[in-house]
Amino acid sequence: MTAASSKRVSASVLQPLKEALSLAFWYKKDLRAYLNVVLPDVGLVGHLDWTDYKRNIVARLVDTMAANQGKYLDELLTLILATADITDPSHLKRIEDGDRKYKEAVEALSTLRNLVAPYRALRTESEEAARRQREEEARAAVQREIGIKLAELRDLLYELTRNEDHQARGYALEKLLNELFALFDIDAKASFRIVGEQIDGAFTFEGTEYLFEAKWRKDRAEVADLDSFAGKVGRKLENTLGLFLSVNGFQESVLSTYSQNRPRLFLMDGGDLSAVLEDRIGLPELLTQKRQHASRTGEVFISAYTILGA
Repeated sequence: MTAASSKRVSASVLQPLKEALSLAFWYKKDLRAYLNVVLPDVGLVGHLDWTDYKRNIVARLVDTMAANQGKYLDELLTLILATADITDPSHLKRIEDGDRKYKEAVEALSTLRNLVAPYRALRTESEEAARRQREEEARAAVQREIGIKLAELRDLLYELTRNEDHQARGYALEKLLNELFALFDIDAKASFRIVGEQIDGAFTFEGTEYLFEAKWRKDRAEVADLDSFAGKVGRKLENTLGLFLSVNGFQESVLSTYSQNRPRLFLMDGGDLSAVLEDRIGLPELLTQKRQHASRTGEVFISAYTILGA
């Protein structure tokens, strides 16, 4: 039992902790990964409702721990100190309106940091060093697991390029996409499914509903391939967007036809898919950057490698 066990965390630090956690992590996937690293053995993280809004998830976790400090005091203290140690959430700069989100997160983290000195004093130097070591090891383990899964999916994609059986290739691509979206905690409303030569699906990302369609044909996708999909998107609510994946890319006529009149869809090709599987860019960041580019320029396609080069 540590010295902290005879103390209590004051209610005055709880709201700043909630604010800092909510602002330092934009994607729920990143928040969940962070909490799993900081609180690996508590069991609370997996029981949270991760379909809820991010602020509600954070509030439920912090309030649960604060209400039962006899059981969770050391873990609550660890969460406070670990969050206060976040000094530069630069990953926020890569998302939409990133400079503002980064500034707000830095301010919230600074506010929390100014409150934690009494709690830091409860931990000995050796306890703090051990905590940081555990967190580094857990964080590295999470990254290794993600890397292993991406490597498996990457190998699957390369195998598919040599498969001449279109139906078998379609089913394998369906499996790959389902596992890829699940890996990044993107909320697919139902498993992507193959229908004929195409894969259909729907998912929610950053509060926006998407229809999804994928094709893998020998030739690049044509305008006619997009027309049917655009019609489906157009019949949904106005804020519904579309993501169309063509593994072998798109004809120039597709880009010129659909890059106009405030497009409600954007495009992804096999190069984009490879960049994600090679761990060059995360799928959430890729989707955000593509949506931003379409919104700002009207162009429905920008490659992952152009994004990375920029």
